[in-house]
Amino acid sequence: MDYQKLLSRKAQELKPSGIRKFFDMLDGMDDVVALTVGQPDFVTPWHIREAGIDSLERGKTYYTSNSGLLEMREEIAKYLKRRFSLTYDPLHEIVVTVGGSEAIDIAMRAIVNPGDEVIIPTPCFVCYEPLCRMAGGVPVSLVTEEKDNFKLTPEKLKAAITPKTKLLVMPFPNNPTGAIMTEEELTAIADILRGTDIMVLSDEIYAEMTYGGRKHVSIASLPDMWERTVVVNGFSKAYAMTGWRMGYTAAPASITAQMLKLHQFAIMCAPTTSQFAAVEALRNGDEDIAMMTAEYDARRRFLVDGLRKIGIPCFEPEGAFYVFPNVGVFGMTSEEFCERLLYEAKVAIVPGNAFGDCGEGFARISYAYSVKHITEALERIERFVKTL
Repeated sequence: MDYQKLLSRKAQELKPSGIRKFFDMLDGMDDVVALTVGQPDFVTPWHIREAGIDSLERGKTYYTSNSGLLEMREEIAKYLKRRFSLTYDPLHEIVVTVGGSEAIDIAMRAIVNPGDEVIIPTPCFVCYEPLCRMAGGVPVSLVTEEKDNFKLTPEKLKAAITPKTKLLVMPFPNNPTGAIMTEEELTAIADILRGTDIMVLSDEIYAEMTYGGRKHVSIASLPDMWERTVVVNGFSKAYAMTGWRMGYTAAPASITAQMLKLHQFAIMCAPTTSQFAAVEALRNGDEDIAMMTAEYDARRRFLVDGLRKIGIPCFEPEGAFYVFPNVGVFGMTSEEFCERLLYEAKVAIVPGNAFGDCGEGFARISYAYSVKHITEALERIERFVKTL
């Protein structure tokens, strides 16, 4: 059979994840120190796991509402109000999803029509462009630069807007750069959008991970922005719940109604056991967040200082749990540097071009690992750099 003729052209045209390509190179290799995965090294706190176990023991294994358990949506609404001054109706404005990625998918498909342009600040998480294309949209890469601390500037946004612009993705705090946007900077972006029909998809999965005294500000909290914004968040990063696959959308009822239909037909409902665990996380997990974020902050400073001492220029991230050092100073492409580092020093990091062409010359290093693990990696990187 000629599968190229039979299979979806959209699916065939999608490029595989550049991150996954590099992970595949690790297969069969021994003694590799990996700083690749965007996954907390913490185990989900016991009281959260216990809540999931308890729900199983009590036989709570049924479908929930398509939108998710009402008590969970109520706790999400309380959390968003408490932490970010956002107000949402749990009955009509929140949908519990299978991780943040599904939330991004249904937001894109609910908003984007074929031919609509979607502005995506890059470097960025790998899923935005493929999901935009699957929705029929046209991704427009808006390059952020190290000289601007990898922030979205109003000047660049204004220049990227056309009559076809439908949606702006706001991926802050950012994976892979660790950049954040302050309230003042978000206000300048809001001033550009005000008076247009451009929607915003604000991916706030790393909202709890900001450093240096900075607190995350949601663009939806600014004047005139709530009604045009879909907030996406989840539990994977803040609560170390990656495998539970818990995320959610928060948006005006008219938008939520359309996202809910897509969620109904594709998913039915998010996993029930995970929802009961997430309820406990929302009610009693603030101390867990504070403990883990403080640990990430210590690792962040340790890793940035270590890279700079080795002689690798490194922007200081203010959010998430990644650094994005400039490896182009060694006269190699990102992939060349990362491949040589892997094969010669047995250290795995991710080439920056996996997050967009503008990531060329950089590499992503995760500090969601222990200080001992990071220390060993830095020692190997230093020995490798001395050979160049």
